[in-house]
Amino acid sequence: MASESSEFDVIVIGGGPVGENAAQYAIAGSDRTAVIVEHELLGGECSYWACMPSKALLRPSEVLDTARHMPGVKELVGDQPLDADAVLARRESFTHGLDDSSQMTWAETAGISVIRGHGRLTGERTVEVDGRTLTARHAVVLATGTTASVPNTPGLRDAQPWISRDATNIHETPGHIAIIGGGVVATEAATWLLSLGAKVTMIVRGSSLLAGSEPFAGELVASALRGRGATIMLDASLTSVSRENPAATGIGRIHGGPVTLVVDGNEIDGSEITVDEILVAAGRTPASSDLGLATLGIDAGHYIEVDDHLNVPGHEWLYAVGDVNGRAPLTHMGKYQGRVAGDVIAARTEGKPLSSKRFSATADHGQIPQVVFTPLEVASVGLTEAKARSAGIDVEIVAQDIAVAGSSLQQDDYTGRAQLVIDRGTDTIVGATFVGPGVAELVHAATVAVVGKVSLDDLWHAVPSYPTVSEIWLRLLESRR
Repeated sequence: MASESSEFDVIVIGGGPVGENAAQYAIAGSDRTAVIVEHELLGGECSYWACMPSKALLRPSEVLDTARHMPGVKELVGDQPLDADAVLARRESFTHGLDDSSQMTWAETAGISVIRGHGRLTGERTVEVDGRTLTARHAVVLATGTTASVPNTPGLRDAQPWISRDATNIHETPGHIAIIGGGVVATEAATWLLSLGAKVTMIVRGSSLLAGSEPFAGELVASALRGRGATIMLDASLTSVSRENPAATGIGRIHGGPVTLVVDGNEIDGSEITVDEILVAAGRTPASSDLGLATLGIDAGHYIEVDDHLNVPGHEWLYAVGDVNGRAPLTHMGKYQGRVAGDVIAARTEGKPLSSKRFSATADHGQIPQVVFTPLEVASVGLTEAKARSAGIDVEIVAQDIAVAGSSLQQDDYTGRAQLVIDRGTDTIVGATFVGPGVAELVHAATVAVVGKVSLDDLWHAVPSYPTVSEIWLRLLESRR
């Protein structure tokens, strides 16, 4: 709902799920007022250009892949491809055709005002929105997220490459697409593009996919993608790009004629590749350069430093939540930070102490869960082995292939692996990684164990149901007896 008022208890700049959570929690159960300032769509990147459309595109290929490994079903499916039009139509049902009216209805129901426009700080507790000045009685929350980074490779920007928004809002499937990058966005996009019939070539600067994960995760994902037809060029760098007739044809549509890429690497010096489209999935940049931070003496264009209350140091009224602070660039972690910040604002407004753990974003410190949705899901929480050793922890590693009754029932030829990173000193789990079909549902149990510092002796009495994939927990515990 729009508002004529210029004074609110809480002003939130950025209307994604992170900002929505912060606003909602800050005023819940009170007569406080909150406004969200959003220059695009209420619901933000996750709802329209990231989490929701990407998972909507990934799920059909997962179902088809499971069917192809299930006797009694695979004979019916055969080599039948996905119905691309139906897949894209289902994606549109989740993004509402980039219409945020349902989110506006939610804001009205929650008692949150919405002002369309670009918000900038102009001083303490003041925000300008396209010439209109807003004042916050208590807090301003920055929840502007990040934007896709496009490297300065010669010719790349002129070629009008796809970014993640194009890939998730795909309307035309390229015959052959090159993906620059090997991280989460790159591997997930490769998965659904392959399922829609595109030929995929991945150009990866590093020596593995998913470099921030355990090495075995990247290896298994690479094998699964190659098995579906992807070409993966590791230790490779893009040196130049040229395109015939580049054109701004719209999000998710092919942006011109053929694209020629020159790629260098250990074994591919000066190789040329010609494709129909190029997707840049080479990282993100904090959307902080045009927020008026300089008025507060804060450097713009960088991740915004915050403490565990999500406060910007030196400005108790100013908070930064979600990707813009760089602590944990994941939607669920941003929403968690939004809840913490909202609770902190509410407590301070009501004069309550902040002594409870509820008011500190402690999960950001080595307890972050994540799922990567590729042909083999990668579900992880906490520290990798390398990060744990770097932190000086006396580490024990327990690992097993996922080969239990539940996995064999889930599908034929099940491929998966699980690993726990154990702190010998406390006999607790500080990290866990599961790779395989359907393992996303395993990670929350691991998250509870990591956050709760549950001892391995106690975990012996957390009995996994039979026959489920979660029986891998028992196999892992048995292997260290």
